[in-house]
Amino acid sequence: MALELKERLFTHLQQIVRDRDPYLATAGHFFVQQYIYQQLEKYGPVEIFEFTVRGKTHQNLILNLPGKQHGFPILVGAHYDAVPGTPGADDNATGVAVLLELARIFANEPAKHPLRLVAFDLEEYGLLGNSGASEYAAYLCQQNQQLRLMISLEMLGYCDSTPGSQQYPISLLKRLYPNCGNFIGLIGNLPTIFDLIYLSRSIRQIGVPSEWLPVFNKGSIVPQTRLSDHAHFWDRGYPAMMITDTAMLRNPHYHKASDTIETLNLDFLAGVCLGLSQGLRCL
Repeated sequence: MALELKERLFTHLQQIVRDRDPYLATAGHFFVQQYIYQQLEKYGPVEIFEFTVRGKTHQNLILNLPGKQHGFPILVGAHYDAVPGTPGADDNATGVAVLLELARIFANEPAKHPLRLVAFDLEEYGLLGNSGASEYAAYLCQQNQQLRLMISLEMLGYCDSTPGSQQYPISLLKRLYPNCGNFIGLIGNLPTIFDLIYLSRSIRQIGVPSEWLPVFNKGSIVPQTRLSDHAHFWDRGYPAMMITDTAMLRNPHYHKASDTIETLNLDFLAGVCLGLSQGLRCL
């Protein structure tokens, strides 16, 4: 099963990894958008959430999957855009590939809670203004729609077991967490603390090291914890977390042309996907 999952993730990566900036690489961006749509529609109707930023219309792609129980959905999201000039293998083709595999897994056997899988556009421009996640979080808030949990999949495939390969933004974290970048990190606001523990344990049971970090005050004390789509949900009061390989704190290819498939550890990525799916099944 793990080998088959690894092969499926690799197939997704081959299609997604390319220049796909929504303004400067529009052909690649459109290709990836259509690939995601075609993959998601295998498992149900795909909802398109449109929003306009700087005169251009963008799309989030949404697949809703029923759960074994009724209740508020768990939203799992991953952004599919990339910065100009990079193929964006780790950032964030890995997150999208896992999102697509979660669609396949839970379409065949529903999780306990309903799942809402969202491919977000325009994350890389989020610090400059509105993004797919900020627009969607605002919409949910305006509609008074509740979530059981929001999970942002943000760079999941880079691993380095070399001592000293893991950096931290503040010295306290250096004393609390490993100095080798061979773990997956889960970072959430305080309402998610039990989910952080549960999902981290689920990933560890697969054999992938996992560390979790609760943050206070919407991550303002450590701004690096806000660098993905989950932060927009924190700002709207939702329980939200990011699952990440810690990006620039570990990966030397972050936002560079060298962010290619060859730099990824596909066994690590498959383990994260499998551990997360097993955790989501009963969360």
